Amino acid sequence: MIKIIFLGTSDAIPSAERNHTSILLNYKNENILVDCGEGTQRQFRKAKLNLCKITRILITHWHGDHVLGIPGLLQTLSFSGYNKPLFIYGPKGTKEFMSNMLKTFLFQEKIKLSINEVEGKFLETGDFYIEAEKMRHGIPCNAYTFVRKSAVRIDKDKLKKTKLQGPILKKIKEGKDVIYEGKKYLAKNLTYGEKEKKISFVFDTSFNEGIIPFVRNSDLLICESTFGEELEDKADRYKHLTAKQTALIAKKSKSKKLVLTHISQRYNKNPNKILNVAKKIFKNSVLAKDLDVIEV
Repeated sequence: MIKIIFLGTSDAIPSAERNHTSILLNYKNENILVDCGEGTQRQFRKAKLNLCKITRILITHWHGDHVLGIPGLLQTLSFSGYNKPLFIYGPKGTKEFMSNMLKTFLFQEKIKLSINEVEGKFLETGDFYIEAEKMRHGIPCNAYTFVRKSAVRIDKDKLKKTKLQGPILKKIKEGKDVIYEGKKYLAKNLTYGEKEKKISFVFDTSFNEGIIPFVRNSDLLICESTFGEELEDKADRYKHLTAKQTALIAKKSKSKKLVLTHISQRYNKNPNKILNVAKKIFKNSVLAKDLDVIEV
């Protein structure tokens, strides 16, 4: 199971209801933070999450509302005895910006940081991989996809009814039938297939032809929807997306579910103005709120 926690869902200016952008993806032992806007570590407290379990940070771009929470987060980690490498990934310029940030603030203890500028598939494990794609926002900017690979899993409830254990389970996961204590066990009766799952994150970009193929077939598409369709000219000028454009991306990419985020404070009194536009084009659309949790 992949769990997505929306720590912040505002645009450049936070409101009483919405904090600056930050989303946490939890999968097994991985806790991957996508952007770290101002106040993110306090949102961790509100969500009752352990900050020290963060394993990686994906930075979409270096505008303040997406990164101003990093110094405070690092300060808290240093006070808390964070003792493992923290992997930070971002677009071109990330190493320089991080270097400048680390020179600006004095930290209680040094944290081991691995800072990487990424494009394409940049991380792969046995279970998942992460890709980055360049977006258009006037400065270097990445969108990201997290893909959990398809796999064969052992049905633990069915396994309990057998005496099977140890190395023999590896054969069953490989689809091989086994004989144990004179009894034959069919792999197909003890396993099930887990389909690939794709989560896409698209923040702060004007519409461009690279988005749709990059997010194609997403199980969950999390996408900025800063403006309503009445402000399409303004969205284009500031290189952002409207709710209508976001919904069209979801529809054309054949994504299964769309989550609208990075919402302008001008819609605080009537957020459905954004949502209703999207739902007319892509029915399975929802509007994220701070501290919402979605499981995939």
